[in-house]
Amino acid sequence: MNFAFTEDQDSLRDVVRSFMDAKSTEEDVRTLMDTESGYDTAVWAQMGGELGLPGLHIPEEFGGQGYGFVELGIVFEEMGRRLLCAPYFATVALAANAILNAGTTEEKAALLPGIASGETIGALAFTESNGRWDADGITMVAKGSGSDWTLDGEKMFVIDGHNADLIVVVARTEGTSGEDGISFFTVAGDAAGLTRTPLATMDQTRKQARLEFSGVKASPLGAPGAGWAALAKTLDQAAVCLSNEMVGGAQFVLDMSVEYAKVRVQFGRPIGSFQAIKHKCADMLLEVESAKSAAYYSAWAAAEDNEELPVVASLSKAYCSDAYFHATAENIQIHGGIGFTWEHPAHLYFKRAKSSEILLGDATYHRELLAQRIGI
Repeated sequence: MNFAFTEDQDSLRDVVRSFMDAKSTEEDVRTLMDTESGYDTAVWAQMGGELGLPGLHIPEEFGGQGYGFVELGIVFEEMGRRLLCAPYFATVALAANAILNAGTTEEKAALLPGIASGETIGALAFTESNGRWDADGITMVAKGSGSDWTLDGEKMFVIDGHNADLIVVVARTEGTSGEDGISFFTVAGDAAGLTRTPLATMDQTRKQARLEFSGVKASPLGAPGAGWAALAKTLDQAAVCLSNEMVGGAQFVLDMSVEYAKVRVQFGRPIGSFQAIKHKCADMLLEVESAKSAAYYSAWAAAEDNEELPVVASLSKAYCSDAYFHATAENIQIHGGIGFTWEHPAHLYFKRAKSSEILLGDATYHRELLAQRIGI
């Protein structure tokens, strides 16, 4: 692999960073946090219509730009840096990847162009009230055959589930357990029998919802009963995207800490001259740079569809989760009393770091998964 970004990739970063700096300011984030939808429709339209970001890694034959996960990782890193409030993670990292991994060519051609243009907001509903991220956590049963299926049950913690026009639902066929019988289905966001309820969560920069299905008609995505491999790959790819997003946030709070340590004066000298603050910043720098290495390598593995992807996805998710959370906690400590106030942005990154740590499985879960994958 190439350990340096290309000129085109650096240009992509510059464009996305400029857009995020202009459209996702702290004021914008605070405003959108208090809305039910949690995003600005005008900004979302610009992301799709002008920048083409929702279709960045979708193949050109399905309306996308045909780039890979390295470029997608850059975008997520810049979004994480500014805590972008938008249904991008749900639509691109989850729904689009699920369709790419599970769908037939005809299904991809029907579903992906809308996502690529930004006209369709997607969501992936697979977690349930048990809060598990593995196959045994999927208990919703789909009934039917052929193209005629119905769904009954509940899905929890569905990212942007109340905003989605298209919901990819993971359920299992009757009489199956474990990894057997896992199936993908698509449901319209306004389908009859579907109730969507926004959830009150600690991190309101990323909205979640509870979805209740009562005899909801669903269309199969791919072959029913053979979806576990596609789901596992989708979750690994989502972990890669999330790792890069966390790296962006971690770098931002590191920069915030260093800048404050330069200008905050105590006992007649900048606090950055004190050994304790130096050590904190140095430790943060080491962890953030190490997290970047893990996240960038995982993006390369995803882009190449490398056999190492399952291993490095768990590795990067575990390490980046710890690094991001530690950086946000130390940022609050370095800022002292002001860092604990509602008016300061430090708590926004702290809450995003905590929710991202848990999302898709925490560090302990992924270390155990990593051990299983390498045969320990």
